[in-house]
Amino acid sequence: MAIVVLLAMLGGGLAAPAGADPVIGSSNVVVADPGVPRPPGQPCVVNLFTNVSFDDFSPRPYSYAPPTACQGAWAKVVLEADFSVTAGRQYDRTATLWLAGVNLYFGTTQEPSATVSPAWHVERDLTDYATLLRSTGQGQAVIGNLVNSTYTGVIHGSARLLFYPASAQARAADVPDAVYPLGSDPVGSTATLSTPTDQLVRTLTLPTNVERAYLDVFTQSQSNDEFWYTCVPDAYASELQDCGGGNFREAEISIDGQPAGVAPVYPWIYTGGIDPYLWRPTPGVQTLNFMPYRVDLTPFAGVLSNGQPHQVALQVAGANGYFAATATLLVYRDAHASQVTGGITRNTLVGQAPTPSIGSTLTTASNGDISGDITTRLDRKFVIEGYAQTSNGRVTSTVTQDVGFHDVQGFTINASTYRQQVTQDTWSNSVSQSRLGKLLIVERRQHYQYPLLFVYDQLVAADGSGTAASSVQQGYVQHGEQRIFGGLAYAYDVHNHVVSSDTLQFDASGNITGHAGQQSAQRFDFGDSRGGCYRTSLTTQSGALASYSTGKGCPDQQNRVSWLAHPDGSPDSSLLPGH
Repeated sequence: MAIVVLLAMLGGGLAAPAGADPVIGSSNVVVADPGVPRPPGQPCVVNLFTNVSFDDFSPRPYSYAPPTACQGAWAKVVLEADFSVTAGRQYDRTATLWLAGVNLYFGTTQEPSATVSPAWHVERDLTDYATLLRSTGQGQAVIGNLVNSTYTGVIHGSARLLFYPASAQARAADVPDAVYPLGSDPVGSTATLSTPTDQLVRTLTLPTNVERAYLDVFTQSQSNDEFWYTCVPDAYASELQDCGGGNFREAEISIDGQPAGVAPVYPWIYTGGIDPYLWRPTPGVQTLNFMPYRVDLTPFAGVLSNGQPHQVALQVAGANGYFAATATLLVYRDAHASQVTGGITRNTLVGQAPTPSIGSTLTTASNGDISGDITTRLDRKFVIEGYAQTSNGRVTSTVTQDVGFHDVQGFTINASTYRQQVTQDTWSNSVSQSRLGKLLIVERRQHYQYPLLFVYDQLVAADGSGTAASSVQQGYVQHGEQRIFGGLAYAYDVHNHVVSSDTLQFDASGNITGHAGQQSAQRFDFGDSRGGCYRTSLTTQSGALASYSTGKGCPDQQNRVSWLAHPDGSPDSSLLPGH
């Protein structure tokens, strides 16, 4: 185990990402996010689809076969996709790519304008899905898009997989032995979770030698839940002229009905969200390319190995119509045992219902003016522990996690003003430990934090015209570290922060007549204990790129990241307990 990690630390040099900087003054999509770093060597490329049009709600099927020229071990597998939408009027659309029921990509599209036809590029590290990609299969691209005389924007897309062969300079990746999609669609689609009790569930009979297990989770808000982070409890919705259902959301994972883990829900804001001008040309955090949250289910390895069918389920606490959800189960097998036995010895998540506390200081004056705050708060800490009798002996796996959601919504409502301020913070701290007997072998620590500040300030003039000023600050903070026998083997930090503001102008009939003051900024920082450094920042003004800086603050003022790193914050298999 320690040898593999040591090789991961030493393998591969630091490479500066290739590609020209975006053009100052451009109105095309621009983000500060890093791409997936690549190992040395020439990849084999498999095209999934090329220049496909999305102008209706039918999936676009494709067939997949592994690359014949790269049949050996792979160091890394990367999905690349390029999308564009013609100029005109169009909504943002959810975009997903699938193979044999497994999600390969999840994101949304950029809205166009009458004069701008945006194009953008996304990447996802699919190395952990390599076992799936060893077999032929059917897949599909799903981007439902309405095109008619009013909504004219046609979306186009191409996607491909790049396979980097293992070599002396790029070791073969240690990947899961099996990949299972949750859901019943054999090709792939999301499940609709409209209420807190709706479930995405699959019954699986797994191998009898499961050693470790993980679940990659996506929960995307849709329809009435799109702006869940602004909603209020039902009791206040009418007087505040706001959506009901409250603003707490959390993904709950269970195995055979027993709570098995939780995943925080990120408040992604799509490019048509709140005020479309906020997101031209820079979208919100991860808007075009969501990252999954990986839940450690390893304490259940002994239970999952008993040869019986097991139900793995996902639901969203607080769902209020609706969340689009998908999940993928990743399983590692004990190569030297045909049967692993074990069970759960402790689970304090049982009985901890995800029920936040609600507080209010709202007051209503005699003239009907409303002011005050609504607070929503939930803090939970739990431990799940299980053992597995493996070929190495009895391994005890423990997941300790504390999760929190704190939110304050302030309101000022009167004849001329409607102001709402959302100050929200979601976080998760988890520690996964693997012990052989009493000896602590591997410890993995993960911290996630999702800060959000949203201010909406609508003013109405005496003639009925008005303005609506919006500002959004959202972030994605992640810290991870892995310790071997108590010593630090690897650590990293990810910070992604977007700030954007704009003011819409309305006439007395409520029609938008223009906007003013659009500006935004994004900064993306990554650093790790291998010496990796990625720092890129940008600003926009009036819908165009105003400044772009990359590498500032890194050694030699250049971004340099090991090909083994995950600077985008995606799950990293090298950080899993047991490696």
